[in-house]
Amino acid sequence: MSDHLKRYITPRTWDIKIKGVKYVSKPSRGTHGIEMSMPINVIIRDLLNYASTTREVKYMLNNRNVLVDGIRRKDYRFPVGLFDVLSFADVDEHFRMVLNEKGKLALIKVKKEEAAAKPCKITGKKAVKGKIQLNFYDGKNMLAEKNSYSVGDVLVLSLGEKSEVKGHIKLEKGALIFLTGGKNIGTLGTVQDMSGSRIIYKASSGDVFETLKEYAFPIGKEKPAIRLE
Repeated sequence: MSDHLKRYITPRTWDIKIKGVKYVSKPSRGTHGIEMSMPINVIIRDLLNYASTTREVKYMLNNRNVLVDGIRRKDYRFPVGLFDVLSFADVDEHFRMVLNEKGKLALIKVKKEEAAAKPCKITGKKAVKGKIQLNFYDGKNMLAEKNSYSVGDVLVLSLGEKSEVKGHIKLEKGALIFLTGGKNIGTLGTVQDMSGSRIIYKASSGDVFETLKEYAFPIGKEKPAIRLE
């Protein structure tokens, strides 16, 4: 398969120029879907303007300590997705990938302490040798001793080679959710009710909306567990 895309068919979540260079790098497979991630090459070159060419990006990845979620990456097509942390450890610079209210992927600069953790939504779970395997939205998984978490909940995990649970945010009435899809993508709301695959939530404006559970990302109780802008 091709390792690049024509710019005019890139996902609507990518906030890049359509005109200019004809092609743009396509994310590698394995973590986030293409709608919710961008390859490191595009981020460093098109969003941050830290390089002018793919060749320069490759040089940076091979010669500098560039991390995604605390792990060094050298693949210029490696996808950086929603709520992932991109770090330039050599200069102590850290960025988190978020969705803005226009539904576009964007980077916000965060402090080192904030870059040490990430909210991860549980998308599936199964029993494995007496433990519970939790599968997360970004392709990661971990084993839990007890069946204490539900699909749709979010665990705040420490980043690096070994993740530890730092917090648990339940998908329940009263939870603050971040919308990752639908007409109100990139906004916050408070869960009012849940039924089957549907959620009723109240937006900050006071208006009440309905959305799919899959678009609801629990992000806190009264305020977000991470900075979103």
